[in-house]
Amino acid sequence: MRNLLIICCLLLAGCVGKPDTVQPVTGFELQRYLGTWYEIARLDHSFERGLTKVTADYSLRDDGGVRVLNRGFDAAKGEWKAAEGKAYFVNNADEAYLKVSFFGPFYGSYVVMALDDDYQYALISGPDTSYLWILSRTPQLAPAVKDALVEKAKVAGFDTGKLVFVEQ
Repeated sequence: MRNLLIICCLLLAGCVGKPDTVQPVTGFELQRYLGTWYEIARLDHSFERGLTKVTADYSLRDDGGVRVLNRGFDAAKGEWKAAEGKAYFVNNADEAYLKVSFFGPFYGSYVVMALDDDYQYALISGPDTSYLWILSRTPQLAPAVKDALVEKAKVAGFDTGKLVFVEQ
């Protein structure tokens, strides 16, 4: 039993890691990041598969963390899906490296690896290169900006050929 507990703790600790090729944005200002973001593209996973019109809404929690509300439309079922989570900074509040949980004590990484000066678009990594999101404050992103973010992700080792571009 003790060995199982140690293994579980090690696995959970690994979930808030980040790819070696990814550096979190520094000088991060949470207040400017709060609000609604539109998902422009993602590396697909079962929890988002088939969803369109995906948004993420960030707001402050009473405990100092961040409330995360992800929503998307499942056209096959004709219904909206939503997931609410919580996020906390891993290191300092001015480093865009957070841990996020949608399931009790289980956390995963949320690393803002690119963010424009006006907080209008962002490139997000998870704990490894199989998790990637491009977010924007608007439902569409200028092609040149989108291409630059895709290139940055590719250079960082993400398989950008597998990106799903989300219908908004």
